[in-house]
Amino acid sequence: MSEPSKQTIYTNGYDESVLKSHRWRTLENSAKYLLPHLNKSMSVLDIGSGAGTITLDFVPLVARVTGLEISKEAMDLTLQEAARQGVDIDTAIGDVHALPFHDNAFDVVHAHQVLQHVANPIVALREMRRVTKQGGLVAACDTDFGVASWFPEDALLEEWSQMFQTVARSNGAEPNAGRRLLYWAMEAGFTDVEPGASTWCFATTESREYWGGMWGTRILTSSINDQAKARGYTHKKLEAMSAAWQRWVESPYGWFMMPHGTILARK
Repeated sequence: MSEPSKQTIYTNGYDESVLKSHRWRTLENSAKYLLPHLNKSMSVLDIGSGAGTITLDFVPLVARVTGLEISKEAMDLTLQEAARQGVDIDTAIGDVHALPFHDNAFDVVHAHQVLQHVANPIVALREMRRVTKQGGLVAACDTDFGVASWFPEDALLEEWSQMFQTVARSNGAEPNAGRRLLYWAMEAGFTDVEPGASTWCFATTESREYWGGMWGTRILTSSINDQAKARGYTHKKLEAMSAAWQRWVESPYGWFMMPHGTILARK
């Protein structure tokens, strides 16, 4: 087992505007690349279980599911969703850099939007590999913020993107993790890696209201607001970014694409 590593600060925090986006995530819209590899005999570890929606989607598809979070605050979110759905899962609180499990414990170890936030993703992947059974899979998906694209173009949305990336990197995170997953996996000791990519696209009235409304609120009410101000962004500027999101929501031509890198790494 590796030694615990200094954690990054979790940039997004747990404001309701953040949790709204996390609760939207499912296996179908966020980990479809993994679905063909699951079967009813498997044990799955879901790292960064958070809002719980992805974690609980595993339950009818496999034999056993364990959710892992870094803190009680975060794990309580998973447990609340499990209670809401009336589903029981195993849970653990621990550090991905030093996972609290024996070697070869799981058939699949999954992490969605996690490696971009950790202090040392290579160490994290080594630990994920350690607790995976021989022949099992490590699956990871992370955004690549720097190549997100949208229309209509808006200079304030460009500033929003740069602001988020600046705040994330100042916390020790890597917002362009998607393009680095293959490299990190190979550095962690994997030799059988299937890299890939996926996207989220928001271009309907409903999806624009969800995505743009979430970001417009998150800029003003989540921990990102204070972090951005600490790095020189004024309240007026952040309000302007929020208003830009509302303009995008209201545009009948509004289109946003968030790309992700993915890996399926076999032990």
